[in-house]
Amino acid sequence: MTSHDVPLSDVAQGEVFTKHVDQPDSAYAEAAGLNWLGAASPQVVKVVAVSDHTISTTKITPKRPTRAAAEAAGVELAHIHLAGAPAFGSPPLGWPGPNFIGTQIQACEPDPDWARFYTTQRVLPFYRKAMDAGNIHDPERTVERACELIAAATWESAHVAPGVAGRIHGDLWSGNLLYGRPVSKNVLTETALDDAGADNGEVDGDGVEPFFIDPAAHGGHPETDLAMLALFGTPFIEDVFEGYQSVRPLADDWRDFIPVHQLHPLAVHAFTHGPSYGHELLRCATDVVRLLG
Repeated sequence: MTSHDVPLSDVAQGEVFTKHVDQPDSAYAEAAGLNWLGAASPQVVKVVAVSDHTISTTKITPKRPTRAAAEAAGVELAHIHLAGAPAFGSPPLGWPGPNFIGTQIQACEPDPDWARFYTTQRVLPFYRKAMDAGNIHDPERTVERACELIAAATWESAHVAPGVAGRIHGDLWSGNLLYGRPVSKNVLTETALDDAGADNGEVDGDGVEPFFIDPAAHGGHPETDLAMLALFGTPFIEDVFEGYQSVRPLADDWRDFIPVHQLHPLAVHAFTHGPSYGHELLRCATDVVRLLG
């Protein structure tokens, strides 16, 4: 990873947002993720500069979400997913891994099997940390049983084609989907968006655009991003889904499998945010056992 993507002198000071990080490599991991996602959509904030402890991106002036902008977010998310990844768990191009969800480090070991990747690299590590922290009481090991059933399930093309990984955001709660306008439209990353076939941006009649920020990008199951939006709620979520399916149609029963994809963020929160999320994780795992058992 280079120390910068666009020289800071090319961008006025008030046109960038700078975030300070403590975890070694997390700024570089985020920058690689933004550039990787941004190669598939112009609605990913542009990386301006990155160093050991800071990352600067194009600054967004927030605006109230609209249905049209939410639908545009779904369209752009579908394009990002369709850009693909070499394998499940693959880190962004140019970055060897790991990545970070919030402040938590995650493995990014490529695996041709989504269920194995998801259970062993995403759900179970945080579940075990939550157990060790005393944040979940699971004497029947319901979460482990849910993971066993996921690993044993047949994930055919209706949900994810075997060996075909989507390019996913990986931490797509509503706080990482912004609505607004960039302070400057004159900043580009070194990625050639036109060569990637990206659109020129999705803008509604009120000048509101969707923007994706702060990813934990990797090769994964596209429905994981949708399930995380559903878990924590986002404005006009049905319009997001409608826009998404206009580009990448989903199976009729895709919503039945949402609990499968919510195990990971709930496990993370059970570890980082305490027992209330431990209860939610156990409830979700019970739903998965009921669905797949």
